[in-house]
Amino acid sequence: MATFRDKGGIWAKYDYREVATPEGFAKNPDLVHEFYNMRRRAHAEVKPNAAHFALARLEALHAGRVTIVTQNVDTLHEAAGARNLIHMHGEIVKAFCQHCKARRVWLSELARTTACPQCGRSGGMRPDIVWFGEMPYHMERITQALATADLFMSIGTSGNVYPAAGFVREAKSRGARTVELNLEPSAGASLFDETVHGRATEIVPAYVAELLGHA
Repeated sequence: MATFRDKGGIWAKYDYREVATPEGFAKNPDLVHEFYNMRRRAHAEVKPNAAHFALARLEALHAGRVTIVTQNVDTLHEAAGARNLIHMHGEIVKAFCQHCKARRVWLSELARTTACPQCGRSGGMRPDIVWFGEMPYHMERITQALATADLFMSIGTSGNVYPAAGFVREAKSRGARTVELNLEPSAGASLFDETVHGRATEIVPAYVAELLGHA
């Protein structure tokens, strides 16, 4: 799937205010549904990569001690075998009814006329995605994980989007060792105890292998 913030990424082609804000949805729900229907179709074609499998292996070998928090809305971590996973920005394969607040897995297309299977009302179904200006999901669970972590790894993020960009500072203040694994230095690179730069498919498996070798 195309990235959002890289050169030539999704936000270079679409105005996020039109397709990824509550105001944009209220103004033009048909455009927003068209955008996410396209994303849902594209998601059906993608597969997890070596980084996803490496993190799933780390979690499996340290059951109950590894928490993966993702800003991505895909299900590639699950496809790779991860189980202790927090989707802080929602999931592309789920829908949310603004009328009755029901959430459910949704793999087909959504439209303004789609009726909610729970309450039967139409006009309120939307992708279960956290849009700009909305509060991320599961912040209490994330805060608890940060408070108890002894190792914090940030993988493949720009370090520009809050509250996620502030996680490294929170983990560091609680005594965790902080590591950045990224294609290039993020906006918060100076906050990390260790940085490794390169393609995630190469550096994440190598770093996980090193961790497991020292375990």
